[in-house]
Amino acid sequence: MLNAKVRSQYQPTIGIECHVQLKSKTKLFSGVDNDARSAPPNTLVSHICFGLPGALPVLNKEAVHLAARAAFALNSSPQKFSKFDRKHYFYPDLPMGYQITQYDEPIIIGGHVNIELSGKTKGVGITRAHLEADAGKSTHPEGKDYSLVDLNRAGTPLLEIVSEPDMHSAEEAKAYARELYLLMRYAGVSDTNLYYGNMRFDVNVSVSKDHKPGIRTETKNINSFRSVEKAVEYEIDRQIELIEKGQKIVQETKGWDDIKQKTFTQRTKENADDYRYMPDPDLPPLVLESDYIENIKKEMPLMPNQWRSKLASLGLDSDYVEILLDAEVEEGGVSYLSLIERTTSDPDLAKFITNWFVNLEIPRRREGGVSALKDSERWIIYEKVHQLFYEKKISSTNVKQILIKLIFDENVLPENFDEYLKTNNLTQISSENELEKIVDQVIAANTKAAEDVKKGEVKAIGFLVGQTMQASKGSANPNVAQEMIKKKLGL
Repeated sequence: MLNAKVRSQYQPTIGIECHVQLKSKTKLFSGVDNDARSAPPNTLVSHICFGLPGALPVLNKEAVHLAARAAFALNSSPQKFSKFDRKHYFYPDLPMGYQITQYDEPIIIGGHVNIELSGKTKGVGITRAHLEADAGKSTHPEGKDYSLVDLNRAGTPLLEIVSEPDMHSAEEAKAYARELYLLMRYAGVSDTNLYYGNMRFDVNVSVSKDHKPGIRTETKNINSFRSVEKAVEYEIDRQIELIEKGQKIVQETKGWDDIKQKTFTQRTKENADDYRYMPDPDLPPLVLESDYIENIKKEMPLMPNQWRSKLASLGLDSDYVEILLDAEVEEGGVSYLSLIERTTSDPDLAKFITNWFVNLEIPRRREGGVSALKDSERWIIYEKVHQLFYEKKISSTNVKQILIKLIFDENVLPENFDEYLKTNNLTQISSENELEKIVDQVIAANTKAAEDVKKGEVKAIGFLVGQTMQASKGSANPNVAQEMIKKKLGL
């Protein structure tokens, strides 16, 4: 374990390159299906994927549209002029011997991503983002002396987003990765499924004592926010230890072993001139008209920070807001934010709904719970339950029971709401006449507890209230019951 005092003498510098898979129906330069998740190897391929002689790429219009949306999500705008280049390297999973990408004139230049840590907001600059076609995938069967190549991913449309080296801690790197995930999802650019590699993070880390970037390493293809954080932590400590021992940092490409929680060397790092970039002669420059860019700007939805501002104005807990932001995109088709937005004139209702979203509905869905109710129907159910709770006609215990039954177990429609509560005896007994009979029976059946209360054993009141709730099958108002017990026992 690295000494904290030694670590404090060094400043880490961190930059992240993120490959985002665009959710177009087909690949970047061919009309082949872009979803290779469950396809058998080498079934989603074409003559272009195989790099056959004479194969000519044709740019996917929708991929350009999605990249332009990403530009606005990154607080930038798409460039009117960009072009495609060939990046040469020779791997078995790249049959053409080069990758089609954008080098010196990418579709996005500049921008920033705001992250928040410990209540402070920090902007992480975006250097550039460029379109490129993914390579295939090589696998190495254990114990075998050969490798297998699957070209289903060859040509998959990617947007590589390159940050400025503005981060200086593992926590900042993790926060940036998560915010980028939210931005791409809310902008409708990508499915951002980390498990399937829709977003992959390459983390560059260096350390120095003079606040200047040192020699960096790049840890590639990280696919979770936690792994981003842990890989950065490990590299910071590893590099500091080497320097403290008088050894040099080697510029290299590394991988991340999630089981061992450590990085490992893959190859020494190439420089740009090793790739022999050249303009792609088969693809004309990409030129976007001003009207095209303006129309995309107009179609952009509300982004995470805009939602944060809206929800903060309702006085919602910031941790709950982050849970809602995640859940909105993780459970596609289920609305949380827009329903809460309807409550702008009633902050109490907003807090009520938010509480039950976060503590009941979201966990229930993550455990596999399914509801057949539409968003509009769910909204009416929550509104009705809140009104009954506000009028003290149902207890907080019954709120949970009612919401589970109505939204998940029974899928009760709003028009059947009142009848359902009445039939299942879920409304709360608040009238003194109804409640007095139950309280009298409870006191008569628990004379010792009643005597303890009279002697000043206040805790015994809770027991009697519990017995009253049990006798009423949860329908008694606990506050009214407690006051009635005290009155009858002379307190």
